[in-house]
Amino acid sequence: MKRKIVTLAMMVFASYFGFAQDSGTASHTLSVTVPEVAILDLESPGTTAIALSFTAPTEAGMGVEGSSNSDLWLNYSSIKSTVNPTRTVNVQMSKIIPGADIKVAAAAHAGTGEGAVGTPAGELTLTTSAQTLVNGIGSCYTGDGVSNGHNLTYSLVVGSDYSALEKTNEPVTITYTISN
Repeated sequence: MKRKIVTLAMMVFASYFGFAQDSGTASHTLSVTVPEVAILDLESPGTTAIALSFTAPTEAGMGVEGSSNSDLWLNYSSIKSTVNPTRTVNVQMSKIIPGADIKVAAAAHAGTGEGAVGTPAGELTLTTSAQTLVNGIGSCYTGDGVSNGHNLTYSLVVGSDYSALEKTNEPVTITYTISN
């Protein structure tokens, strides 16, 4: 009987230490979360308000001259989803100025930043409908501030109907949207 108790005690002791032993490897789970991101802003050395105007001719028989401005920079950050693998930046304006065309072009990405920053679509004549300015944006960031992202060049030119031009000083809102 004594021998059975000793044997039983040894089995309990061995099984306890057998399960409590460390091994050469160990593992655990780690949860990783990457948020979906789609944000943009406009940067400039001063204000983001742009003033474009026609210059009156100084010689009779000549037309008005347009103007341009390249002060603004388009910055954005994007983390794509598997459902929507690329994004675009669209642009539109709030109203049409009769007889005038407002154009915008985004230059190729410059400055800091990394990833799939997308491709500019070229110069667009703005309308009240959204148009794609930059396409093929994946997971990326353009860098923040002036000299990072896409430099925007605005041009004011006479439209196809010079007779529609009228004296005006109305503000126009230009809206940029990053979307799937």
